Amino acid sequence: MPETQIVLGFDVSLNRVGVAIGNRITRDARPLMQINSPDKQHRFAEIARLISAWEPETLVVGVPSHPDGAPLPNTTFCLRFANQLRGRFSMPVAEVNENYSSVVAKASAKAPDLANSTRLAQRQRDDWFDAQAAVQILEQYLHQ
Repeated sequence: MPETQIVLGFDVSLNRVGVAIGNRITRDARPLMQINSPDKQHRFAEIARLISAWEPETLVVGVPSHPDGAPLPNTTFCLRFANQLRGRFSMPVAEVNENYSSVVAKASAKAPDLANSTRLAQRQRDDWFDAQAAVQILEQYLHQ
């Protein structure tokens, strides 16, 4: 079977996972979805559904660190997530330094229709930012 050239990227936190999809040929990425759940089983069931639907060749996980490479408090969590992906899905998983991906995503955000400050709009912006942070992670991977 030929390679799909599709990659899925993940911006991981304790309560959410932003997901983006990218293409190795065109080297572009776009936000795909947000998984809003701290429940590990729910997260991996949703990821299994995405892998089945998109058939990516590689999964890419953002791993944060200090500028000097020293780990941050959530570095271990992200590395464990990457290892769990490897173990559950038996496919290549790349780890990419994700420093400032959320900051860049928020700074470049131009999400139309999310301008009001209601609680729902704030939740939609948060969801969009995490998926956009996953785009930043994938773009870094695709352009290395």
